[in-house]
Amino acid sequence: MKMPMKYMTGAALLCVAQWGWALQVPGPVVDGEWLASNKAEVTVLDVRPDQKTFLTTAQFETDKKSGKKVLRELGGHIQDAAPVDNASVRVERVIGALKVKFMLPQRADFEKLARQWGVQQGRPVVIVAAGQHPSDLNEAARLYWQFKVYGEDNIAIVNGGTAAWLAEGRDLTTAPSKVLEGNWVAKPERAQMVATSEDVEKALAGKSVQLVDARITSQYLGLSKKDMVSGYGHIPGAKNVSSELLTTDGAATRMLSLATYRNVYKASGVDPQAPVITYCNTGSLAAGNWFVLSEILGNKQARLYDGSMHQWTLEKRALESVARQ
Repeated sequence: MKMPMKYMTGAALLCVAQWGWALQVPGPVVDGEWLASNKAEVTVLDVRPDQKTFLTTAQFETDKKSGKKVLRELGGHIQDAAPVDNASVRVERVIGALKVKFMLPQRADFEKLARQWGVQQGRPVVIVAAGQHPSDLNEAARLYWQFKVYGEDNIAIVNGGTAAWLAEGRDLTTAPSKVLEGNWVAKPERAQMVATSEDVEKALAGKSVQLVDARITSQYLGLSKKDMVSGYGHIPGAKNVSSELLTTDGAATRMLSLATYRNVYKASGVDPQAPVITYCNTGSLAAGNWFVLSEILGNKQARLYDGSMHQWTLEKRALESVARQ
């Protein structure tokens, strides 16, 4: 699917910054062509759930109808990409008397992680996910959100991830990447991007802030739940926009057009330009919705509820469910 130039492609822009001439990403989303042309000037972060595949060879099978090779199992990575273990991106934090998992690291801790990944001050950060499942966008978006919270604006996600890079005929390598220590500096937290349980309670009371539940419908309705969530159902008044609606199907899951995204939200009862808080089970699926609303559709009143249902139910706050009252 051809992506709008507005947020997808374009020539690299140059600007004068305190560190000299620095390449700027053309928008929050870049394609493989842009990355291939500018790879030497950016830091590529490869975030995927299975780190073992970073150094293995991609496996293909032949489609019986078309005779074409189809990617069965992703393996390898874009040359010089730094591997990011998705499990290391989020941490446990103490909130009140509760230990809440899967949270945004403290500023100094995230800065340390970013430096371990080789992120350099003033150098663009490009995040590439596996690109084989809708959840891959969420993982990339979660890392993107954390960088944005700590002040990094020269950052983008590769549309379709590594799977799209491979499908477009570009090479992958199985050699370990040589990652040099970075010097990136995290800025003070942008609190306006982060929602707390208290912010969600205010949204419930005030009715002016929308809530978007990014989980699958069975979890939203209260028919099923994840182990890290203590209760069934959803936060009262929330609309369900499953993260599975945010990408295409196929060997490489790509993002949708601007118009399609707007229609998805409107059909789900959500005004994509009004104040909104996204949430899910732990703050990962919600990142995909936040990314689409904030970065692609330009809604700067979008926030992500970091603790999501994990924290909400630990705190024994109100739920709605069709099956369990």
